[in-house]
Amino acid sequence: MTIRLTRRAALTGAAALPLAASAATRVAADSHAGKPAMPHARAFSLGEMSVTTLLDGSLPREGAQAIFGGGASDEEFAKVSAENFIPANMAQFYFTPSLVKVGGQKILFDTGLGQGGIARALAEAGVTPDQIDVVVLTHMHPDHIGGMMTDGAPTFANARYVTGRVEYDFWARMEAGNRVGDLVASNVTPLAEKMTFVEDGAEVVPGITALASFGHTPGHMSFHLDSAGERLVLAADLANHYVWCFAHPEWEVQFDMDKAAATAARRKVLGMLAADRVPMIGYHMPFPAAGYVETRGEGFRFVPVSYQMM
Repeated sequence: MTIRLTRRAALTGAAALPLAASAATRVAADSHAGKPAMPHARAFSLGEMSVTTLLDGSLPREGAQAIFGGGASDEEFAKVSAENFIPANMAQFYFTPSLVKVGGQKILFDTGLGQGGIARALAEAGVTPDQIDVVVLTHMHPDHIGGMMTDGAPTFANARYVTGRVEYDFWARMEAGNRVGDLVASNVTPLAEKMTFVEDGAEVVPGITALASFGHTPGHMSFHLDSAGERLVLAADLANHYVWCFAHPEWEVQFDMDKAAATAARRKVLGMLAADRVPMIGYHMPFPAAGYVETRGEGFRFVPVSYQMM
């Protein structure tokens, strides 16, 4: 798959920074305002694995069509929104790392916003940061690497790290002054000696393999889990919204750095999930972020998990 990137495209990743900075604050503000506290951890069984989704933060954002409806007419975007009982002018963002326990190891996929939410969610799951054995980075946007460091020291002090070779090489070459590149330099590069760099199909641990889904970023990776005949895909940012990105995979997403490659990856992976009836966890899906995919016309539909995965 060919990635076509310009300097402007590389800079779009920085647009997520104000969003990332305020998401955990929104969750904390709601709790202090007396609103019911949301759970921050939800565990599922997958064969001999335990998979726990971790809510790191959530917040609304206006201007949904500009973010998720590139190429859609106002009428099309409004119609799809109304059909799914959501407003066309606002999106609710969720930030959901995942914890996988397998073979005596605790493997964390992405580290969240860096606002303290990941430690809170892990605590709810009965895990402390120093108990994490492996940290896997699906890609290097700020809301995925923000929690790598705490007060200048590694948050997950005893972990080894895994990330895509293409992804790391791209951001490591970014010149100073790019906000995402600078965050990679401060949060990821200091840990490079403890990192394993993987390609498509590489094994993280037995039962977990990398699945290239380039486009959102140059080396964006999803991960395929397989245990005792049960399968699940950690899709990361393959699809950033549970309605618009599924119903019309071709609608351009503001945060996707290569729009055409991102669309192709969405169609390929979502098509596989629908055909094989494999559940997925999406980083930005409504918490607990797990569900199934079905075909719907020329697109797809996300079916949130209820009690299928216990």
